[in-house]
Amino acid sequence: MKPLTFTLREIPPERLDLSPLTPQGLAGLSAKEMGGIKLGMSKRGLTVGDLFKISGGDVQNLAFEGGSSRFDGVGTGMTEGSIRVAGDVGAQVGRKMRGGQLLVEGSTGPHAGSCMRGGRLEILGNAGDHLGGPLAGELAGMNGGLLIVRGRAGAYAADRMRRGVAAVLKGCGDYAGARMIAGTLVVTGGVGRLPGYLMRRGSILLDRMPEELSPSFVACGAPDSVFAGVFDRYLVAEGILKRPLLGAAPGKFGGDNAVAGTGEILYRR
Repeated sequence: MKPLTFTLREIPPERLDLSPLTPQGLAGLSAKEMGGIKLGMSKRGLTVGDLFKISGGDVQNLAFEGGSSRFDGVGTGMTEGSIRVAGDVGAQVGRKMRGGQLLVEGSTGPHAGSCMRGGRLEILGNAGDHLGGPLAGELAGMNGGLLIVRGRAGAYAADRMRRGVAAVLKGCGDYAGARMIAGTLVVTGGVGRLPGYLMRRGSILLDRMPEELSPSFVACGAPDSVFAGVFDRYLVAEGILKRPLLGAAPGKFGGDNAVAGTGEILYRR
């Protein structure tokens, strides 16, 4: 059966909340009922039928043909199935998702994968600031799952991360892995200033030595080579990288000792 497909008619004139359009949210609805779902965030209250042509019938597999930076909340809370977006999306894509697979073939706004707990979110373009991070007032960010950015991410990637794996393949901005509680952040292509700032636990894996660390990090002896080897194999097996990241003898910094942290930054020598 063909995926349930939403073909964009024209560029949206306002920001849209696409959080209702998930496999579990649309289960059991007719095409007419889907068309009446309100997405617009202004007084106009645009509906699915105003914005999209609906075709196909497999509600477990959704496709958006055409994207926009005004598509906010794509895949929010999804628990099953798959969503593919052929284009860009806005803020908070994949927020609090718990399962399924979400693929964005363009770039995203801030807070992609915010507080996700499971599933796989893959972004082929770039991501904005606070990748996987919490919204204001929330105490923890990403709490499980796999988050992959094939392009570049902004500042504060994996802020307050608690669990799961986040990988950024073309570099990210300042404060990557700031305030990490646990989990693993992988970055290739370089990081900005002060990666791991105030991290308590967790691992940050880099393809090169960071240029500017907080002075409360300390150089350590040789890290556990078993962990490095196992994680290298995981990255290749999941299709995240084509070759090992850390190699046989990575370097290591420990910290952030400003908060009595026991986190680690491993890098390829």
